[in-house]
Amino acid sequence: MGEKELDNKNEDFGEDDIELVTDSPDEETEQQKTAVSAEADELNSRYLRLYADFENYRKRVNKEKEDLVRYGNESLLYEILPAIDNLDLALKHASEEINSGLVQGVEVTLKELQRTLEKFGLVRIEATGKPFDPAIHHAMSQVQRADMEENMIAEEFRAGFRYRDKVLRPSLVAVSAKPQKQQDNDAEASEIKKTDSIEEEQ
Repeated sequence: MGEKELDNKNEDFGEDDIELVTDSPDEETEQQKTAVSAEADELNSRYLRLYADFENYRKRVNKEKEDLVRYGNESLLYEILPAIDNLDLALKHASEEINSGLVQGVEVTLKELQRTLEKFGLVRIEATGKPFDPAIHHAMSQVQRADMEENMIAEEFRAGFRYRDKVLRPSLVAVSAKPQKQQDNDAEASEIKKTDSIEEEQ
């Protein structure tokens, strides 16, 4: 082969004739896609967690704001309750002088004060003659009353109050119970009924 032929062959062989061989181009692309997908999933998951945390924080802050607005006067109203108690006591002790101008003035003052406080959500808990409810009444004693059902409020020692939808202070009360004699009679009657039913069965 001559020198000219070799030169011609070298001229024919250029960069376009070089073919790059990779191990497996499809596999490499697939791995890259999987890695990108996994990273995207991780970022999405982190975003969702962060968003959920932010939403919980926002709801908590809003709830605290609402409670602050709704129950902002709670401590003030609680401090006013002893004044209402004292006016109540004054009226109870002055029952003999009900027509006195001073007593009537105290009564008007108390009613006006209670009416004003009701506008801000303070409501007196009804007690006397109502069924005993441990959620709103605090039992101080138990009294035997033949004229009342059992577990009724026989007497109110101190008024209780609600502030909006919560109990600000429970009522201090006496709870009714059946007299001992009546309880014994009821027990005897129950025993007689049991005995009669046993005899009938035999």
